Amino acid sequence: MDHVQSEEARKPWLMGAGLAVALIAAAIFALHMYAGRHYGYFIDELYYLACARHLGWGYVDQPPLIAAIAWIARAVLGDSLSAIRFPAALAAAGTAVLTGTIARELGGRRFAQGLAALCLALAPGVLALDHFLSMNAFEPLFWMGCAYLAMRIIRTGKAKLWLWFGVVAGVGLENKYSMLIFGFGIVAGLVLTRERQWLRSPWFWAGGAVAFLIFLPNLLWNIQNHFPFLELQANIRRSGRDVALSPLTFFGQEILAMLPLSVPIWVAGFWYLFFHSEGKRFRALGWAWAVTAGVIMALSPRIYYLFPAYPVLFAAGSVAWERWLAGVRAQWIKPVYVTLMVLMGALLAPTLIPLLPPETYIRYAAATHLQQPRIENHRLGPLPQLFADQFGWEEMAGAVAGAYNSLPPDVRAKTAIFGQNYGQAGAIDLFGPKYGIPEGSAISGHQSYYLWGPDGYTGESMIVMAERPERLAEIFTTFRKVARVWHQYSMPYEHFDVYYCEGMKQPLSKLWPQVKNWD
Repeated sequence: MDHVQSEEARKPWLMGAGLAVALIAAAIFALHMYAGRHYGYFIDELYYLACARHLGWGYVDQPPLIAAIAWIARAVLGDSLSAIRFPAALAAAGTAVLTGTIARELGGRRFAQGLAALCLALAPGVLALDHFLSMNAFEPLFWMGCAYLAMRIIRTGKAKLWLWFGVVAGVGLENKYSMLIFGFGIVAGLVLTRERQWLRSPWFWAGGAVAFLIFLPNLLWNIQNHFPFLELQANIRRSGRDVALSPLTFFGQEILAMLPLSVPIWVAGFWYLFFHSEGKRFRALGWAWAVTAGVIMALSPRIYYLFPAYPVLFAAGSVAWERWLAGVRAQWIKPVYVTLMVLMGALLAPTLIPLLPPETYIRYAAATHLQQPRIENHRLGPLPQLFADQFGWEEMAGAVAGAYNSLPPDVRAKTAIFGQNYGQAGAIDLFGPKYGIPEGSAISGHQSYYLWGPDGYTGESMIVMAERPERLAEIFTTFRKVARVWHQYSMPYEHFDVYYCEGMKQPLSKLWPQVKNWD
């Protein structure tokens, strides 16, 4: 079907099927802007704000786009929680619109477009990752932007669209390196189908050149810094930090993360792209999904690595359902099934997105026996990690500030504050000025903080947030406990003592390589 031959398709988008998609997108945006009212900054958000204060073409653990987004959000809207989460909420809404648009490209009418957007909106795993600022909130836009353009090229034959494909893929690489996986999946899909003809088009290679040129600054940064991301990934694998998943466990958790009642829809999408007389025209996208899933499994995945690929299956499956249900008299199936999906999504949502105050959430989780899947092997407190890592940061900065402000003014000027991880250092950078700590006082060996160095501090006077104080005796001549950091809802690894240390036994600049912590 080259285009939808219906009166509905000739209406303005917002008067036809687009109205349902737009309403779903607006609901997603409102939900994410509301969520988190009883919580604080997520640990990674503190780090991204720190990266925004050190703009560059790369960081140890990510490309530069997220830091640029954080910088723009802070410059335009401020650094309040709602301000820095605004771009992520907007991206989540945009992904819903794009999912509905892909369903339209596949020939779907109002029900198919709305159902596709609804599947995305109700997916618990997607909700969990979109409620705070991170690369993961923007990743589906780039993956599905490439999928949509590939569909347009296949359907219309407009080869020049490969240039736009290159732009989207290139910017996607500046967001997250996993864009390479989905890009490889699409190329593999072309090779495995008759669409391999596009590999002979100069526009295809021109699009690849565009993507490469956009990605080039970060590639050069990685070369200059000896590819720190690869070193980081190797360290993570050796440390066993991530939860290991067998293929069966992985896809079992994928089913839960995408909402169990959505399974018949995205499985139908896989069938539609491979076997339906109209859908198999876009079989290359079905192969792209399968190859992407296979590569991710081979890389010892986290559960959320595959999330950005599901919208194409939601869209294709929704079109398949619309076709099947058009031929039956039991039209009640549509509202009943959609209602059941919404009810299940509403039941699961409070466990993945911080809609409830923590005390209420704890009671809700106990009553329903529903919990977030673990992604890392850290010891947990009363809250799951995605929630717990939003507590205790400002209180930590206040405790450290008390120790800092107790020092004589001439000593404060040469006192560095050392954090064991980027969350601790990022909290000092964000909240410290509110409590009298000068901006830039925080240093750390964790991730990109290590590359930013000791910032001129000598180590003669330091406040150290330490989980293992016995190490301090090896480094300093004297040290004493000055504060205790603890929050009932934070992660247990963020419960520690704060020490004031003097007389570093060797210059900090010389010791610095030993504090490197890329894990």
